[in-house]
Amino acid sequence: MPPLARRLLLRHRPRGGLPRSLHTSPPAADPGVLACRLSSRAVVRFGGPEALRFLHSLLTNDLLSGAFGSAAGAASPQRYAPTPNAPARGPAPPAYAALLTPQGRFLYDLFLYRPPPRSQMLDRTGSAPETGERPAGEEGEPQEVLADVDAAEVDELLACFKRYRLRSKVEIDNVSENFACWQRFGLSVVHTEPSTQEPEAQSIGWGQGVDHAGESAAQGNGHGWQWLKDPRLDYLGYRGIFPADTIPPLVESDKEADERHYQLWRIENGIAEGSTEIPKGEAIPLEYNLAGLNAISFEKGCYIGQELIARTHHRGVIRKRLMPMKFVDEKGQELEQAVAPGSEVVDEASGKKIGTVNTALGSRGMGLLRLEEALKQGSTLGISDNRDVRVQAFKPDWWPAEWTQMLDQQSAVA
Repeated sequence: MPPLARRLLLRHRPRGGLPRSLHTSPPAADPGVLACRLSSRAVVRFGGPEALRFLHSLLTNDLLSGAFGSAAGAASPQRYAPTPNAPARGPAPPAYAALLTPQGRFLYDLFLYRPPPRSQMLDRTGSAPETGERPAGEEGEPQEVLADVDAAEVDELLACFKRYRLRSKVEIDNVSENFACWQRFGLSVVHTEPSTQEPEAQSIGWGQGVDHAGESAAQGNGHGWQWLKDPRLDYLGYRGIFPADTIPPLVESDKEADERHYQLWRIENGIAEGSTEIPKGEAIPLEYNLAGLNAISFEKGCYIGQELIARTHHRGVIRKRLMPMKFVDEKGQELEQAVAPGSEVVDEASGKKIGTVNTALGSRGMGLLRLEEALKQGSTLGISDNRDVRVQAFKPDWWPAEWTQMLDQQSAVA
């Protein structure tokens, strides 16, 4: 039986579709939930009997021992009873990981998904699994991982992974013409429940809690494509890969937004994404907070660039971090489009450079700043080549306390 993505590549061909009306400017009031198609992301397929182990050996996260790696289930054959609207197993949670240089510098970030085997998905009537028996899980059983990656870097990423492939039994393909990445975010989707799926989205994909004669048999519903909890932070809502010619479940036409809304949502929370916001070949992953975003496992074995990551982590002192910032004038009024990426942030009292803006959108931005100066009480920050702009740097709510504990102790002593 061919892998899931390969089957659906033949079934879901892009057909253009009707143009859709999107939010292109900030809404007047909080819309609660927005969804956007991420044109900045592409989809790469890793297939073959060694696909998962291949990725595990290269990437920063543990893809074998956790829920992501155990998604294939038990190794013995198992027959699934044709119970209406009762999938054999829920979806594996997605994983977030990075590929580094041998020197431990960032190259690419990847959101990884494991589509379920056909035997764990309902048939078109929604009344039973498509097949009655699960594969035996023998050595060499086909595996499949879909990766959501930076679209601007997809060709170089493919070439990089193919260089590492050597004799591994892995197929690596760009399937972006057939699949699209989506994000669903906003205050109303922030949650603290342990579920992988959004409560409302639990009825989508494997036929849970829906009319099996209707919704489960729909194009996007009967084949396992659904929203899953963003593996980084609850703040970020839900993410998913869907056939390119379909609109994901729960996306209302008046709540579909331009991708800049999602970028602004990330910027305000200090979360970079892709090889532009996290400079390729230069960024140290721990300074860009990838450990706090569940992208790094400190328990797994070797991977490319591990030595620097482990040494920096165990030393326990990271003096610079990516931080969100706001650009204002002397009166505290926000300044739109006043700062460009690459601008230097300085302490106006000393004139000393404390960091650099790496992303700017409207009056918001992110930059790699020295924590001691950026969070110092009473400090005034500005842009070196534009004295009319003041910079307000913030510590995001999601940061662990230990990241700034030393600074807090120093401030208390002072």
